[in-house]
Amino acid sequence: MLDKGLRSKVVNVWKTAADHGKWNRLQEIPFTLVFENSGLLIDHTKRITELVRNVGNTRQENLNKDFLIAGALLHDVGKLLEYERKDGKILKSAYGEKIRHPAAGARLAEECGLPKEVIHIIAAHSHEGDTMNRTPEAIIIHHCDFIDFEIKKRLQQKGEPVK
Repeated sequence: MLDKGLRSKVVNVWKTAADHGKWNRLQEIPFTLVFENSGLLIDHTKRITELVRNVGNTRQENLNKDFLIAGALLHDVGKLLEYERKDGKILKSAYGEKIRHPAAGARLAEECGLPKEVIHIIAAHSHEGDTMNRTPEAIIIHHCDFIDFEIKKRLQQKGEPVK
């Protein structure tokens, strides 16, 4: 990410989310609660960022690479509000029962002053975005996210190790 101001805002969104969600360690947050042993959110975020970077570098369109990377890094940041640790387990929070992570993440990004294009990517990356007119950057992140989700789910169903 070339824009240092954007980079700083991305870090601030993660810090704000961790504070709001009362998380001390990102290394304890699961990628998903949809299936057991899904791996860690931080590892999923790294994989998506790398996938998105590779797709972005192969496309000929005039993509905003900084928005693409910022969106990849932040697409699931709302999970820090959607999930909570309770009695030693990670569960869906009361907040998360009402507001899913795309909306929570978009709100956090807006609160931290990110550009509307990055907020759109966060809001549109999951099923909620199916009724939106996604930008090319949001389309890339949406598909990379679901590629990782489906592969992880299938590996877990087969009983194969999930990292």
